[in-house]
Amino acid sequence: MAKRKINIGLITFLLLFLACGIVALNYLKKIFIEGVSLNSEQKYIYVPSSSDLSSLTSQLYSEGVLKDTSSFLWVADKKSFSDPIPGRYLIRNKMSNNELVNLLRSGMQEPLRLTINSHRDINRIAGVAGAKLELDSNDLLAAIRNPEVAGKFGFSIATFPSMFLPNTYEFYWNTSVDEFLGRMAKEYKRFWNDQRKAKANALGLSQSEVAILASIVQAEQQEHPEERLKVAGLYLNRIKRGMRLQSDPTLIFALGDYSIKRVLNEHKAINSPYNTYKYAGLPPGPINIPEINSIEAVLNAEKHNYLYMCAKADFSGYHHFSSTLSQHNQFANAYRRELNRRKILQ
Repeated sequence: MAKRKINIGLITFLLLFLACGIVALNYLKKIFIEGVSLNSEQKYIYVPSSSDLSSLTSQLYSEGVLKDTSSFLWVADKKSFSDPIPGRYLIRNKMSNNELVNLLRSGMQEPLRLTINSHRDINRIAGVAGAKLELDSNDLLAAIRNPEVAGKFGFSIATFPSMFLPNTYEFYWNTSVDEFLGRMAKEYKRFWNDQRKAKANALGLSQSEVAILASIVQAEQQEHPEERLKVAGLYLNRIKRGMRLQSDPTLIFALGDYSIKRVLNEHKAINSPYNTYKYAGLPPGPINIPEINSIEAVLNAEKHNYLYMCAKADFSGYHHFSSTLSQHNQFANAYRRELNRRKILQ
């Protein structure tokens, strides 16, 4: 009888032990085994700033990160996780619920690469940033057009575009408008080191004026960047002599019509501070977002005596450079004849 009682007690103990083990295993599965189930090795998810735990869980399910949301929510509850930190996160296949919760509440997001190219105007930069980052492009554009914001960074509305240097940068996806502008200002200050500032001073130009001239140089020579050093030297010669720049691209910018292929006398009548046929000196701001190559072309401009330039009649994209007006007129007449022959009238 006593032996039978011992056996019953032992069986009961084993059953209880087994039950506890099953419960413990279930908990362990929820925490350390169950979790991410992707169709690939990894996946980026973008957690918006407006997310809460409920919307995040729905997002993880709809994007195929989680097949079982209940175990994820159970672990989140046990770890007191309720406020996701917004950002771009790299999710790896077979991550446990525990690893996933730890990642999403850590803020350890993955940066992305944002390339700012040379554009005609700042609108395109706002569009590019808005397409890659969480920020709204309209909000960014409104900030860029705000004179108080421009003044905060030491610019006017006209010169503010010169702060945006074409390059590839790393950003966090949830970068705000203020953070984006702050980063651009930081990169601008880093670019304008003492050596570049000294070169600008030697030319008698401010940093913004260098960018303005660089934008003109770039617009004049878009196909063959190696010629920009000579073009920059020409315009610096004209500035030193007090001559009007007479740059066709500034006139096209003033007119706002980039379909113009041939600048006519009627175009030169527009009353705009960007009309360098009408007004001497540099225009108020850049006519595009100049590449670093163009800025460097101004800072390291070729020294020569040229005052005039004209596109070559072979349409190669190169220019004839002249020191005298009579020589320039010969090249200009040849170019006009070729325009007429090709029936490029406007």
